[in-house]
Amino acid sequence: MDSIWIKTAEHPAFETLKGDMKTEVLVIGGGITGVLCAHRLKRAGVDCILVEADKVCSGITQNTTAKITLQHGLIYDQLITRFGEDKARRYLTAQRMALEEYRGLCEEIACDYRVRDSFVYSLGQREKLERETAALNRLGCQADFVEKIELPFSVAGAVRVGGQAQFHPLKLLYAVAKDLCIFENTKVLELVPGRAVTNHGKIKAEKIIVATHFPFLNKHGSYFLKLYQHRSYVLALENAPDVRGIYVDEAKDGLSFRNQNGLLLLGGGSHRTGKKGGNWQELLNFAHQYYPQARESGRWATQDCMTLDGIPYIGQYSKRTEELYVATGFNKWGMTSAMVAAMILCDLVQGRKNDFAEVFSPSRSILRPQLALNAAEAVMGLLTPTVPRCPHMGCALKYNKQEHSWDCSCHGSRFTEDGELIDNPATADRAKIQQ
Repeated sequence: MDSIWIKTAEHPAFETLKGDMKTEVLVIGGGITGVLCAHRLKRAGVDCILVEADKVCSGITQNTTAKITLQHGLIYDQLITRFGEDKARRYLTAQRMALEEYRGLCEEIACDYRVRDSFVYSLGQREKLERETAALNRLGCQADFVEKIELPFSVAGAVRVGGQAQFHPLKLLYAVAKDLCIFENTKVLELVPGRAVTNHGKIKAEKIIVATHFPFLNKHGSYFLKLYQHRSYVLALENAPDVRGIYVDEAKDGLSFRNQNGLLLLGGGSHRTGKKGGNWQELLNFAHQYYPQARESGRWATQDCMTLDGIPYIGQYSKRTEELYVATGFNKWGMTSAMVAAMILCDLVQGRKNDFAEVFSPSRSILRPQLALNAAEAVMGLLTPTVPRCPHMGCALKYNKQEHSWDCSCHGSRFTEDGELIDNPATADRAKIQQ
């Protein structure tokens, strides 16, 4: 179940840490966020080391659909309503700057970069689409409401924004990573102020950035309450049409579409990790109905951290950890969010003011309806009387028949049938799990 990105990019070789080291900034996590942070810091002349517990880009990054767009669902009308026009505009400006950063990088590196129109469609919520179109234009982004799109079913309409993009994420990130100081197979076991203890030595650092998808340090920041994880699935289809753009349904459980080198990438089947959902079967049923001549060329799944208010957490890990920083909760929009994180964190670790830091601050209010839902899920997970339990915080694990894994619905950790860790925030394997 490898993604098409893994099959079409050559992984560079990196050594394992051997002994103790010292650096200005330590980045923990070698996904897209960690690599872009380290790249930007090196460009700024900052001494930086990146450590990755496995292989660079071997986690969520290798399973993306790689859409580079400022359209994050129907978010801008919501941002204006919840936080005001100024905050919404700064969020939008940060995404625009991320797009420009990618444009510049991709001009230097061959990574299948293509400019595309982006569409957020709805099956029945025309009024929501019209409000979003108005919100984007009010914030200074040219957006159009369109009634017809290149998809094989009827829609209430879509919000179109031009000048967005798609690319091959691993071709770009592997090329960027080659010039960085990276240690693979180097797992951080403990964090103390100014130092990380790994399985192969200690690293002293003036500043530390945690870019591990879901933050693994529980005693600060309350991320176990502020985040939950959501799984979604992708089919790569041969002999399917070119949809001439990138598309996403405004509904959380809707479908996404985009092409890549003759393949149609169909995404969807999503659900909260540890719960039931459509999985690949939903996508197969759709393809059989609407693209009967198509053939499956590949399939994979991914997992996203979801925040309480739809905005990522980027900045100081908590109010009490001055030299510790975090980037997480990208809400399914990891491409531009990772670049925004790199821009913000590069400034913060150098003591520079960043105009967007306040918008993404992890210390903002957590008084949102999703908080109660996350807390209720955690209580249910703790009280469920099953034998397999997650080593992260003790919640019950549930067997995922489609992916043959044990999943935690509280915080999203996942394990193989033999108990090996697949996805964090858990940091250790389970003892062999009996089904």
